[in-house]
Amino acid sequence: MPLKPVEKLKDNTIPEVDFSHAREMQPYLKEPPQMYVGAPGKHGYLRLGFELDPRGKSILRDLDRRVPLIAQQELYFDEEMPEMPCLYILSSGGPNVDGDRYQQDITVKKDAIAWVSTGAATKLAEMRFNYSGMIQNIVLEEGAYLEFMPEPVIPCKHTRFICDTRLNVHPSATVFYSEIYMGGRKYYKEGELFQFDILSVCSHGERPDGEQLFREKFVIDPNVVPVRQLGVMGQYDVFANVIVMTPKEHADKIYEATDAFIDKDKKLAVGITHLPNDAGLLFKVLGMEPGPVKKIVREFCSKVRMEIKGKPVPPEFPWR
Repeated sequence: MPLKPVEKLKDNTIPEVDFSHAREMQPYLKEPPQMYVGAPGKHGYLRLGFELDPRGKSILRDLDRRVPLIAQQELYFDEEMPEMPCLYILSSGGPNVDGDRYQQDITVKKDAIAWVSTGAATKLAEMRFNYSGMIQNIVLEEGAYLEFMPEPVIPCKHTRFICDTRLNVHPSATVFYSEIYMGGRKYYKEGELFQFDILSVCSHGERPDGEQLFREKFVIDPNVVPVRQLGVMGQYDVFANVIVMTPKEHADKIYEATDAFIDKDKKLAVGITHLPNDAGLLFKVLGMEPGPVKKIVREFCSKVRMEIKGKPVPPEFPWR
């Protein structure tokens, strides 16, 4: 069953983000001796609300945060869509450690648009006692448009991480939701690929009336199922997962314009399929390095934006 969205309380606090009911996390419930689970500074919360102002400009109208999560001021640097607010999510606490709990709520109101990313890759530190967990609630109202394109997630040795993302999207809205997972610190000492303990990632889509559209969950436990086997990661080190929820007529055109392929020379593989219940598209990329994988995800985002907004995604900044 999908997780219940965590509601903000009247006293300006939020309840604990709890995944202890998840079967795969049962071996990792020991309380960290340094700081307890959800202690101040370990229970990050971020609420972003984008909407149109009286002049019809998309702005960040609603913002609330708890350390260590930080939201930079929205900027308008997209040359192809200068009317779109662009925002980076940062963390003042360094890498995620055991006992960290996070929640991110993003709402895009009727006809508003937004682009959200992270300032750097998300590092998941080595964990000995507990795990790190995150809940994301993304809500798009009628005619809204959101590109959510964070930098890659890097799990270190013995990382335990669980994430649940709820996409509540109006039938006329479009969300481009991407996540990129690296196998580990590939060039650290002798290499640290797929030495994490567990990654559990769930995404589910629904309509404003509560209709459930799809649910995708993958649990990666290298100690139980070898990640290098065919049908899992095989020879590849980086995995990108992209969900596009958009009206069927747009999804069909994007699907026809996108090729699935395996390029053995560049060591890249791309696949695309339709989501159930005419919810949109599921797009996946495998590669050896994050740069080429990010480039393919960005090119796919450009196809989506061209179909929805008639404008391409500009070239990435050289330093990204």
